Amino acid sequence: MIRAYDKTYLLKAQTNLALMLDFAVYDLNEQLTDFYKKFLLSKISERFEKGESSIIAGKSGVELALEVVGDFSLAKEYRPAANRSPEYWTGWALAYFQWYTNLSFKQIDSLIPITEILAMYNPYHEMDISEFCDKMIEIYNNRKVSTNLKRLRMEAEISQSELSEISCVPLRTIQQYEQGQKSINAAKAETVLALSKALECSVESLMEVN
Repeated sequence: MIRAYDKTYLLKAQTNLALMLDFAVYDLNEQLTDFYKKFLLSKISERFEKGESSIIAGKSGVELALEVVGDFSLAKEYRPAANRSPEYWTGWALAYFQWYTNLSFKQIDSLIPITEILAMYNPYHEMDISEFCDKMIEIYNNRKVSTNLKRLRMEAEISQSELSEISCVPLRTIQQYEQGQKSINAAKAETVLALSKALECSVESLMEVN
């Protein structure tokens, strides 16, 4: 799977998202759910998940938190606790999962709210990150009602026949991808590219989480 940014930036991205949530909750006295909603509504979340270097590496987690709340007068020296908070772990694990799956933060939140991820602190903070990802993927897939192709087509408000005509991908093939009879992850590159252009979305957003 092609990911939004190189793995060499991943640890920095994880640390920044972790510090952002920790600082927001413990220094800005924000409720986690309220702050995370602000994050999702801001452009910062989109820039983060796309791997924009000025966001994932060019700013600190404190700066990101202040930008989300829109008040830099609250800036102060941040000294993270020796023992990382559950909120810190939540941001750290969430950043990894978002990078690993290429799902947007909004897509993840639509099925797995931030409070549920926080509740996974025990026991997953003591486990390998792969076990957390496996559990998140299981939850996400169990709750998802349709494939990404179908969701994106419906959001674009076009029919299967219209998508077939625009993309030149056979109607039956589109139906098979939407019904899960065929995996779009195994489709030819030109097929996925044609569908992404027709739907005006990224190739990655059509891929299913495995």
